[in-house]
Amino acid sequence: MLRSTFRKHHKWFGIVMGFFLIVFCVSGILLNHRHAISGIDVSRGMLPSRYEIKQWNSGLLRGTCRMDDGRVAVYGSAGVFLTDTVASSFVSMNEGLPQGADMRQMRGMAGVSYGAGQKSSHEFFAVSQYGLYRTDGRHRWHHVALPTGEEERLTDVTSRGDTLVVLSRSYVYVATAPYRTFRRVEIPAPSGYDGKVSLFRTVWLLHSGELFGTVGVIIVDVISVILIIICVTGLAFWLTAKISVRQSLKRLKGRALKTLLSWHDIIGRKTIVLTLLICVTGWMLRPPMMIPLALSRVPAVPGTIQHSCNAWNDRLRMVRYDEAAGDWMVSTSEGFFSLGKDIQHPVPQRISDAPPVSVMGLNVLQREKEGGKWLCGSFSGMFVWDRQTSTSTDYFTHQPAPKSAGAPFGKTAVSGFTDDIIVGGRHDGIVVEYDKGTSLLQQPSWMNRLPMSLWNVALEAHSGRLFIGNIATYVFVLVMGMAAVWSLITGLKIRRKPNKNSKRK
Repeated sequence: MLRSTFRKHHKWFGIVMGFFLIVFCVSGILLNHRHAISGIDVSRGMLPSRYEIKQWNSGLLRGTCRMDDGRVAVYGSAGVFLTDTVASSFVSMNEGLPQGADMRQMRGMAGVSYGAGQKSSHEFFAVSQYGLYRTDGRHRWHHVALPTGEEERLTDVTSRGDTLVVLSRSYVYVATAPYRTFRRVEIPAPSGYDGKVSLFRTVWLLHSGELFGTVGVIIVDVISVILIIICVTGLAFWLTAKISVRQSLKRLKGRALKTLLSWHDIIGRKTIVLTLLICVTGWMLRPPMMIPLALSRVPAVPGTIQHSCNAWNDRLRMVRYDEAAGDWMVSTSEGFFSLGKDIQHPVPQRISDAPPVSVMGLNVLQREKEGGKWLCGSFSGMFVWDRQTSTSTDYFTHQPAPKSAGAPFGKTAVSGFTDDIIVGGRHDGIVVEYDKGTSLLQQPSWMNRLPMSLWNVALEAHSGRLFIGNIATYVFVLVMGMAAVWSLITGLKIRRKPNKNSKRK
């Protein structure tokens, strides 16, 4: 390809996608520092209308918990709300929780009972990614300390009798009344454990820099700033060249062009390997590349956060006790496992014939009120799982469940479920989808514009959904990533000095 053709490609690819690349870089820096911005919210009125919460979509209803006074607590992406069993009205139950929508994304709720007779007591707990909270008699939340590691994220909470179990992405935390002290339990490695990790997760951590800890995150932030400088200097050079000036200002314009080109050229050439790495790993994290990555396993890179003595590091998602089977079971990124009868001395064994779960993880895992089967809901759909017969069927079609989860988002992206609220005479429960929500449960209008966390806004921008909607999940990042890679390559081509032995210089 002629140098003039490379120049045209570099120019127009850079002009068209320069703005989007700057947005990707700024949003990427924000995503890398979630704790720092967790208390900052963005009004949904500033976002496209599709970001209004309607019919309990966007994870607003993840699950419910029946309180001791007969009322129902609804928890999800905006905290906890209190209603009755027919959802006649809703009031906020977020007093005592930290400020910021990101801090109030509740992963689960559980109630425990202890004591006997008139001295019996009930306690209710809720868990977000950042902390465990207990409610008092006035429905006010109080933080409960856990012996977690730095920035360890919590994923679930459940109970059996007077035993409270909190799950993080790496450990199990167990306590009994009065629930002041928790014991951290590390689950032993299962039989056949080979230490390999998901290639998708490895590329994800490499893209963000988290693979190498704080140092890696800072390096990726610096690369993002470099990409911003490259985009800004490139666009400024093009605009400056287009400006017509008087004869007396031509020398000043020439100096400005020379300075901009020098910065653009030197920074671009010196950092080409790092900028290409960020762009390539970014578009690999979206379809179609993410599917083969998610299905592939590789050894953990030594010296990284994935190289851990804990076989379950960053793999745990949800935990429940199965009364029929008489064991604790846990949902992980590696599938379902039985932990045995004693949660404090777990012996993990893989559960075969489990229903398919999206790579995004489970959102629903609870027993049916009648029949004792398990409801398993994720972005791959909802399935009814009978552990006794090792069979799974589709909740909606009643057909046998597929063997694999397929694409990250299936036809029915289930984000929540409740059977504590009875509307329209339905006693079999209400399924809530992430995008569509549910038409069976009326949502108060004042919830439409509940604030959205800055981190989630950055995620929407980084994935491209902020610009063109959900179709961006499948095409936008892929196209923009490949365009960025080609723009960098053509830039290197036109700035390389011609070979002295070449006939054409």
